[in-house]
Amino acid sequence: MEIFGYLAAVVIGISLGLIGGGGSILTVPVLVYLFGVGATEATAYSLFIVGLTALIGSLAFMKKGQVDFRTAAVFGVPSILAVYLVRGYIMPIIPANLGTLGSLAVTRDKALLVLFGVLMLATAFSMIRAKSTPEEDETPVQPEFKYGKILLEGLLVGSVTGLVGAGGGFLIIPALVLLAKLPMKRAVGTSLLIIAAKSLIGFTGDMQTNSHIQWPLLLTVAGLATVGIIIGSLLGQRISGAKLKPAFGWFVLVMGLFMVGKEVATPAPAPGDKAPAVSAH
Repeated sequence: MEIFGYLAAVVIGISLGLIGGGGSILTVPVLVYLFGVGATEATAYSLFIVGLTALIGSLAFMKKGQVDFRTAAVFGVPSILAVYLVRGYIMPIIPANLGTLGSLAVTRDKALLVLFGVLMLATAFSMIRAKSTPEEDETPVQPEFKYGKILLEGLLVGSVTGLVGAGGGFLIIPALVLLAKLPMKRAVGTSLLIIAAKSLIGFTGDMQTNSHIQWPLLLTVAGLATVGIIIGSLLGQRISGAKLKPAFGWFVLVMGLFMVGKEVATPAPAPGDKAPAVSAH
């Protein structure tokens, strides 16, 4: 299964480079189902992988002047604060066993994976129903830079990122287009910078509480995703990301349905029992 996981890591990066989002939503399922990483750890590892990949991808947009640093600061500061607090202080106090729902035992890991699956479905629908947005050479009308709404959106996205480890590009890009009135490519570049900052800083919250990080696996997957985002950025000069977005959305939809169905149908281990171990190497 590891070979599929490594190939998927490249796809994660390609998606981020080509369409500015979506790929990060696959990181947690790849880590959990292909590498056997626990859900809580996977959300932490995802922050590092997505953050490093997005940082590399944002550099190309910076060189082209397609990053709006004012918007990145207004959106990014509350987002970074939220993800750091969630990872460093809220996640450690969530109990491993949350109780039962009917006959279904609800564990923290199961709840995180179901929440992540629902987020995947929302991501898929946003991609499938994607509407046209301003192109790079268009000059968008800016009647107002909505500071308050951008700050609130930053807090929301940061909290979601902290819980499930996804970059949140599918939430960030529409907010930047609609609230900050950025053209699409500028929104993608700004989104990558925001994702990089909040994800990497959020990961430092996990480093304070988790001393058993599998660095070889983490660095390998992050390296492959970085290669993918470079490939995606090059492909983006020839292929329209807007045309590929709905197709990728259908793929994420199927993955999300599988994830929710699997977690709801699979009984959680009873308290005190050990779940079957799956080697990550």
